[in-house]
Amino acid sequence: MSAPAVTVIGILDPTALAAGARAALAGAEVIVGGEPQLLAAATLAPPDAQRVLLGPLTPGLDRVAAERAAGRRVCVLASGDPGFFGIVRALGSALGPDALVVHPAPSSVAVAFARLGLPWDDATVISAHGRPLGTAVRLAVRSPKAAILTGPDAAADVVAAALLDAGDVHEHAAVCERLGATSEAVTVTDLPGVAQRQWDPRAVLALWSGTGVSAAASIGFGLPTTAYAHRDGMITKPEVRSLVLGLLDLPTCSATLWDIGAGSGSVAIECARMSPALEVIAIESDAAAAARCTTNARRHGVAIRVIHGAAPDCLATLPDPDRVFVGGGGIESVVAARARVAPSGRVVATHAALDRAAAAASLLGELACVTVSAGRLLPDGGWRLEGANPVFVTWGPGART
Repeated sequence: MSAPAVTVIGILDPTALAAGARAALAGAEVIVGGEPQLLAAATLAPPDAQRVLLGPLTPGLDRVAAERAAGRRVCVLASGDPGFFGIVRALGSALGPDALVVHPAPSSVAVAFARLGLPWDDATVISAHGRPLGTAVRLAVRSPKAAILTGPDAAADVVAAALLDAGDVHEHAAVCERLGATSEAVTVTDLPGVAQRQWDPRAVLALWSGTGVSAAASIGFGLPTTAYAHRDGMITKPEVRSLVLGLLDLPTCSATLWDIGAGSGSVAIECARMSPALEVIAIESDAAAAARCTTNARRHGVAIRVIHGAAPDCLATLPDPDRVFVGGGGIESVVAARARVAPSGRVVATHAALDRAAAAASLLGELACVTVSAGRLLPDGGWRLEGANPVFVTWGPGART
């Protein structure tokens, strides 16, 4: 005889449970869940059903599997939609999706935006509960509208402080606590207001600007030099920047990128724009340039970490990179980057002199020369081409096959 399916029930308002969820609870022999969910369903389950408080996830999953294997009817209770950053993922991985029957309630994010009177089909939904806070911050800073699921390890005030440190510019913030409970609270303020007090650990932090109806956002790259504050043209030109970003082959998942000799930060910023989950670290030895890099990042609404220091000496304490762009620092920085980059990673460097490019190409494996001729309008209405100095680009590791 096959083991019975595990029923997963999302609870927001226990009086609004569908008939199927109520029937499963009424016939349950074992009920597993957090304390709020067990209390909410107390009158809906048989009095002799065994209640199991869900603590650490792995022992909890083992208990569910053991009770199911013993032939008992198990109900797992969760808040909101258990398939939305919830326990369905872990249960499905442990037992297989065929072993589950899921009865979802509205997600906490849907309810939060409903309380605020805002659409949320254009919102980026991010979880900071049990996940790296830095990744959540980078995604939120880049998103015109965002909803962040908080938790005991990253409450709303902690998340708000990290967002402010990253230069977040959202005009409005709301903390939606205990959604669906009689003690539900929705507080509309701004990020400084969120950071100044403590909140229920499990809440939704909503962020938006203006009316909350987002305009289309651009993820364009190779932006014109006028998009950045820079000194005397010391900036990677748009055409070269476009090639560099293509060669970096940016990952879409959490990873780390170094921009050595960041200057204005144009490459670092466009990497962060294209891959919001990427941790971008910009290294610049000139204090004024490092300050401009920070200003440019905030202007473009991205979170990058700017380090004022000289490479390669300052690289020792940084996390190992998955991608590196070397725009300054010489061959020593290329050597250091090649030694630290992940085996599946990539180093891309630009050079003004052929001999330095050749030395880097011997280490990295690839070399190209980029020449750009820009059109200039003549007084008589015609056009001429004005060539810029060539730029040499090297990349690797790995030799041409």
